[in-house]
Amino acid sequence: MSRSTVTPQSQPATSDSIARALSLAIHEHRIAPGTKLGEDELAEIYGVSRTVVRAALQGLSHVKLIDIRRNKGASVASPSLTEAHEVFEARELLEPRTARSAAARATPEDIALLERHIADEHAALEAADPGRALYLSGLFHNEIARIADQATIAGFIETLVARSSLIIALYWRRESALCEKHAHHALVRALAEGDATQAEDLMRSHLVDLHSALDLRERNARAPSLKEALSQ
Repeated sequence: MSRSTVTPQSQPATSDSIARALSLAIHEHRIAPGTKLGEDELAEIYGVSRTVVRAALQGLSHVKLIDIRRNKGASVASPSLTEAHEVFEARELLEPRTARSAAARATPEDIALLERHIADEHAALEAADPGRALYLSGLFHNEIARIADQATIAGFIETLVARSSLIIALYWRRESALCEKHAHHALVRALAEGDATQAEDLMRSHLVDLHSALDLRERNARAPSLKEALSQ
């Protein structure tokens, strides 16, 4: 699965395409939490006006991927440790029940799609691209919410998954917990077999494991510039 990052050399950028490109770069950890998102710099990178950039940033602020502060501009959101726990606790409440509902509704086509997500996720890990694997893991969880056919809850889960990406970038301790080789496979088996109780239990234990991998320590590696990150 190829990246859809928009660059100045591709088709003319719009506020939507810029928002998608920035969202993908944030989810894949190419842009770190706290990174300043200057309108002038983004306008130069994408070859558009500041008005177009501003609309893209406003859209991302609505889904809490970025923060916009008066007189300070926009930056990638940087959730606190308290919020990190709250987000995962919310996921632990919502997603197990969603997995139960999905087990009653999953079609063979749904199962095939989830299996492709897992294959792509593992390919990203083998390519030493954990950011890409994280993005695909989030899509996997969003797909289960879609299969459950609970639109309101799926919207909440999509926002929580997006926040989780930022939280993992800040507080992750154990990358192997990102996608334990058996975790998503076991979930798909339970969904394919229509085993609602097993699907619920597996999702809960998977999310508890992810939650336990959080840590207070911050990473001090040099973050790439916006231009470097968005050209990858």
